[in-house]
Amino acid sequence: MSAPPEEGSVPELHEVDCPEELREQIETAVSRYPEVRSASLPALWAVQRHYGWCSPEGIRQAAAVMGVTPAFLEGVATFYDLLHLEPIGRHRVLVCTNLSCWMSGADELLDAFCAASGADPHEAAHGGSTTEDGELFVSAFAGCLGACDITPMASIDERYYGPLAVDDAETVVDQLRSGADPVPE
Repeated sequence: MSAPPEEGSVPELHEVDCPEELREQIETAVSRYPEVRSASLPALWAVQRHYGWCSPEGIRQAAAVMGVTPAFLEGVATFYDLLHLEPIGRHRVLVCTNLSCWMSGADELLDAFCAASGADPHEAAHGGSTTEDGELFVSAFAGCLGACDITPMASIDERYYGPLAVDDAETVVDQLRSGADPVPE
């Protein structure tokens, strides 16, 4: 039986059970950069897509593939709002609340998504809220999503939708919960 890994040590790839598809995605990301650490965001994004969040085991797997410490990758993940170190809802609804969207009614749209899904409006406005059933994660996104031509808008499962009306929120939530692609009117 081997000793537990030391804090701050780089895990060996042969000691980590990394899914083949995830390993290949991380290796591809690493091959695109001259410095391995530059691939941290794509590697963490691959982990999050695979597990639904940046789980400790997923971070350890990525660290083993990259040859860096899990602590380094966790430090990177804590800096970015779109990377999550705790489980969140299966579907992600990020309502842009930057200036253009805010002026077009983003706050009301966020409230409508919260009401339709059962997400906590205060939590959604301050880092995000996962619904009790674990299906939806609703969050304000204060950093511009770069779609000012379709305000107010939301990123729903990494796809942009807009302009959205308050009435669209219930339709989108129903579609997501039923397994359909969200297609607001």
